[in-house]
Amino acid sequence: MMPSNTLSVLMQIQPTIQRFARMLSSVLQLDVEIVDEALCRVAGTGAYGKSIGRKLNADSRLLRYVLETKKEKVVTHSRFDPLCEGCVNKDNCKEKAFLGTPVIYQNTCVGVISLIAVTHEQQERIADNLHAFSDYVRHVSSIFVSRLLDDQSGNDNIRKVFLTMIENMDQGVLVVGQDNQVKMVNQAALKVLGVTQANILGKNVHFRPLTFERNFTSGHMQHVVSFDDNSELIIGQLHTIQDQQLFLMAFHQSHSSSTLAPVQDEPQIEHLVGECRPMRILKNLISRIAPSPSSVLIVGESGTGKEVVARAIHKLSDRKSKPFIAINCAAIPEQLLESELFGYVKGAFTGASANGKTGLVQAANHGTLFLDEIGDMPLTLQAKLLRAIEAREIQPVGSSNPVSVDIRIISATNQNLEQFIADGKFREDLYYRLNVIPLRLPPLRERQEDIELLIHYFLHLHTRRLDLVYPGIAPEVIALLKRYRWPGNLRELSNLIEYLVNVVPSGEVIDLSFLPPNLVNSGRLPEQETASVTVLYNPKEEEGVTPLEEMEKQMIREALSRYSNKKQAADELGIGIATLYRKIKKYELMSA
Repeated sequence: MMPSNTLSVLMQIQPTIQRFARMLSSVLQLDVEIVDEALCRVAGTGAYGKSIGRKLNADSRLLRYVLETKKEKVVTHSRFDPLCEGCVNKDNCKEKAFLGTPVIYQNTCVGVISLIAVTHEQQERIADNLHAFSDYVRHVSSIFVSRLLDDQSGNDNIRKVFLTMIENMDQGVLVVGQDNQVKMVNQAALKVLGVTQANILGKNVHFRPLTFERNFTSGHMQHVVSFDDNSELIIGQLHTIQDQQLFLMAFHQSHSSSTLAPVQDEPQIEHLVGECRPMRILKNLISRIAPSPSSVLIVGESGTGKEVVARAIHKLSDRKSKPFIAINCAAIPEQLLESELFGYVKGAFTGASANGKTGLVQAANHGTLFLDEIGDMPLTLQAKLLRAIEAREIQPVGSSNPVSVDIRIISATNQNLEQFIADGKFREDLYYRLNVIPLRLPPLRERQEDIELLIHYFLHLHTRRLDLVYPGIAPEVIALLKRYRWPGNLRELSNLIEYLVNVVPSGEVIDLSFLPPNLVNSGRLPEQETASVTVLYNPKEEEGVTPLEEMEKQMIREALSRYSNKKQAADELGIGIATLYRKIKKYELMSA
């Protein structure tokens, strides 16, 4: 053991160990904690990334066991392991599973690399991939010994460590220098890009996110990866580490073409995701009309994103630093709408606040007022709103003194206001005041080219928000979603993707079996074209096993008979090892 006044072997190279821990965590989608022989935390991710250098309490039994025995320790259900008996922190322990591997240096255990599950999904990941993870971490640990610890000052050795680890990763990796030239690329990345190493090493490569990096600071996004005359649409994470970029490709890639790449000179408007012709026209129009103070009327079906467009106009206008006030005219009771819009003075009516209240129109002064569902505004209030627009002033309830306001009004509706005018439900003069610049939002069924882009946009949004693993999505699912009519438009698609990321097993592929039956049936082709879809999804099969399942069972049985190694069998079948184990259990192939 080292004298207490010197840094441990691992602590001496702590920044490198920390970078390694982050990469290992990203690859395996688990938390990582690395401690030295004194039980001091050298590196970690998530909750384990805090208190680096602090000595852990004496009750860290699992870590202490690995240090003392120099043996690996596996716990798939924490708190039930014999080592956990008597632990004072047992009841408050948040760890659900643990895999600890010793780091051996000069015949001494100098530390422990531990993989930790803190969620049920991560617990299943460790249980399903136990041997693969164990072999992988043991292999990486041996690299640390032979390549890193023997020469702590050799930067070239550190490079060899990462090069070896990158080459052995299952997901594609590109390392790009500050000159935008590719410095490292592994076989998985070459396969995704469809190139040879000679055709990409040293080439200039550029990454352009399609879903706006300002909104999503981390996690999987669709990127246009460009080099030479090639442009590929790749799902992955882009990390900037000092002067280099590390692009980690998702395990599952699903895209039909790279034609989704937007034209460079088109306006990139936050949250307005779409590259079809109607959306390109809309984005160009928004960029032109945003600086104007004129009123805008947005017409579109429910769920098409009318408020998103209104906020985009505000952000591109000269009023962007001023308030954006949104009012849903259908959500506020008619008797309260006037006081909400125009405010009231002290004592204006029974129950009024003693100090009065500033109305939302006045709150939007110098900014933008967004009136959603404008068709539901009562006729009496329409007259007051018209006066506010024409005179640029409002009169709070109970007040005799008007208040000047400077606002831009953006209104929205999913109703036919011309018919409302004919029926006497909407003032014609107000309509012409609001409809100075009309914008029509296309429904999702007219944006078939954008479906795949939007699917991945919402996959990213919900997996990041819910802290779930980014799943794959089968081509037949994308094809079916493109055929579906989407009565609820973007809102319906977002809700569906949120549902799917909750029900799909962690890190697996969303196939047709996960889709709600009503959506599958609604998205079917006409009868003469449905043969292939019927084979893929037939929940009413009387025998209990569909033809597809029988075919799948036979393919798995044959692959297992050819390979003793289940990882090789999974690779041949084109599925993950966790999926293979789940299918083996499903089809009762345990003896295979």
